[in-house]
Amino acid sequence: MAWEIDGFERSIGGLAQSTVRVYVSDVRRFADWAARGGAAGPSDCDRLVLRRYLASLSTRRYARSSIARTAASLRSYFQWCARRGLVAGDPSARLSAPSARSRLPRVLAHSELESLLDPDDERRNGLEEDRDRVPETAQGGVIADRGREPVDLRDDAALELLYGSGLRVGELCGLDLRDVDCERLTLTVMGKGSKQRQVVMHQRCANAVRTWRDRGRPAMTTGESPASALFLNRRGHRLGPRDVRRIVDRRSPVPTHPHALRHSFATHLLDGGADLRVVQELLGHSSLQTTQVYTHVSKERLLAVYSGTHPRA
Repeated sequence: MAWEIDGFERSIGGLAQSTVRVYVSDVRRFADWAARGGAAGPSDCDRLVLRRYLASLSTRRYARSSIARTAASLRSYFQWCARRGLVAGDPSARLSAPSARSRLPRVLAHSELESLLDPDDERRNGLEEDRDRVPETAQGGVIADRGREPVDLRDDAALELLYGSGLRVGELCGLDLRDVDCERLTLTVMGKGSKQRQVVMHQRCANAVRTWRDRGRPAMTTGESPASALFLNRRGHRLGPRDVRRIVDRRSPVPTHPHALRHSFATHLLDGGADLRVVQELLGHSSLQTTQVYTHVSKERLLAVYSGTHPRA
């Protein structure tokens, strides 16, 4: 009770669920470590204790990004403790941590996108045994769209949304049927921090979503399926992040993370001349600085094209 971590967890409940989970996990891990050193609560921790803890993570070969995130978690926790009067002063003020090495997001080549979004029949048949199959209770459903299975229709729609609208995986999985307007080509998305935004989609994307919704989804629906969920997995439950990862693994000819589709969406828009603030709005970034990383990606691509095509380069 002295650490009041449950109260801290409630205080950050407005953040994304994944963020809340890692922040609380970081704080619990620190509290266990500090307790072994004799600290009974946050009031027993000063800045030196926090620095020693971060140093211990480095000694245990934690990634720089993990240490930087842990420092952010501790700053958030001790700021909350200071507001609650659990500590006399905030020991995490000006707490530094090794900055994570910045890596430019990977952008998919057009050939890779074609394999993901428009797989040929031969390749699809070759992956038949690895396919996420429809459960027995749903085998009686109609298989439409040139004889393709419902999971194919679902995968088409999910991948089109990831690239065509730049959705995060969590946003895709959280979509409900009512969030999609295929006539107006818009989506209502619940982003990080429970922030709602309107996202556009192109006609081909809308057609894929409509085909899945009207033809594929009824065939994969079971008695346990949530009535509101747009996407379902092979058990008829709401599609989850791991399911999305498996979809990408099946479709991609090279190892690819689902987030690479979002990176490619942003970079291709900027390459095509889109305004940075428009891309920021579409991605749902609260800060323009977060979006600016994609300008570096575009510059790298432009330099590569220049070096490979200019006769004097």
